[in-house]
Amino acid sequence: MDRKIENKGKKWRRMAWITVSLIIAVLVFYQIVFGDKSSRLNVDVEKITIAQIREDAFLDFIAVIGTVEPIQTIFLDATEGGRVEEIYRREGGMVEVGEPLARLSNTTLLLEISNAETNYARTVNDMRMFRVQLEQQNLSSRNQLLDLSLALRQHERRYMNNRVLMEQNHISREEYEISKEQFGITRKKLDLYRETYKQDSIYRILQLDAMETSLKNLEENMRLVHQRLEAMELTAPVYGELATLNLEIGQMVNRGERLGRINILDSYKLRVEIDEHYISRVTQGLTGNFEFAGSSYGLVITRIFPEVQAGRFAVDMEFKNGVPDQIRIGQTFRIRLELGESRNAILIPRGGFYQSTGGQWVYVVDPAGSYALRRDIRIGRQNPRFYEVLEGLEPGERVIVSSYENFGNVDRLVLR
Repeated sequence: MDRKIENKGKKWRRMAWITVSLIIAVLVFYQIVFGDKSSRLNVDVEKITIAQIREDAFLDFIAVIGTVEPIQTIFLDATEGGRVEEIYRREGGMVEVGEPLARLSNTTLLLEISNAETNYARTVNDMRMFRVQLEQQNLSSRNQLLDLSLALRQHERRYMNNRVLMEQNHISREEYEISKEQFGITRKKLDLYRETYKQDSIYRILQLDAMETSLKNLEENMRLVHQRLEAMELTAPVYGELATLNLEIGQMVNRGERLGRINILDSYKLRVEIDEHYISRVTQGLTGNFEFAGSSYGLVITRIFPEVQAGRFAVDMEFKNGVPDQIRIGQTFRIRLELGESRNAILIPRGGFYQSTGGQWVYVVDPAGSYALRRDIRIGRQNPRFYEVLEGLEPGERVIVSSYENFGNVDRLVLR
């Protein structure tokens, strides 16, 4: 019998297609399950900056700008309002203690002083009249006290005589009783008047004390009123440089208005503004230094202003030993402010990456330099040159430190 001869070539091709399909399916499945799903971005190496991580001494300092100010400033404020009549000095020169600077006038204040003086004179006169009245009352009371004392002695004598006469039956008992009653009544009147005189004396003393206190208050008010009048003459309270005097002839000045200031130039200080990031680390006693005219000058923080404005807070730094000769108010210096002692640490150079990541991650370049992978890190202290790496990087590794602004949020950078 004839039998059908199979085409072996066709069978082989079908098996080859099945095998290829299975391999492709396996590869696709592997890619789906185990493949690299990270996002990628091609980056030109010439447009980025790569730096090497190293371990070295971390110098814990920051660079800040300090502005020269006088060691102390005395403000000139108007304690009384008025019209500017004369100006004796202008800003820019040195003034002595008590030296007149300007004169003001105030007719309302003059009227107040006149009224106060009138009230004072009236009170003094009333007090004098009251003293005279009290003295007259005192004399009258003492005179009446003498009269009662005399009457008591007379009635006592009559009573004693009548008692003897009655015992001898020379007078009637009625006459004796009358003399006895008069003696008793007079003695009671004298005791009562003495008590009244005592109370009146105490009351007079209290009245005099009250009037003395009132008079002293009036005298104090008079002194204050005259001080207000003296304040119309603006004088220098300290020796120093008259920095500003904001006055013009005929100008009306209100009480409490700032008129100028005097700078005490015995020494100088630097007002320094610092980023709020360091507010917990800046304390009184921290030191710093700056270079000027070929010499180094030391500073120490003496005052910290806790208020934060526009992300910065201010401190005052005074010179530790010596002030530059040519220093001028308003001059600025770049200060190296020490925040702590130096110690070894893993360092990463400062760069634009920090603005994009906040120091939470970086792109680490592989040893071959063909790609860079995103890695989480933790950064500690920082100075103008380096960040201190606490976790995530090792010495010798290379990272991209330039800006990540154009990288988006990809996981892998392919370096070309």
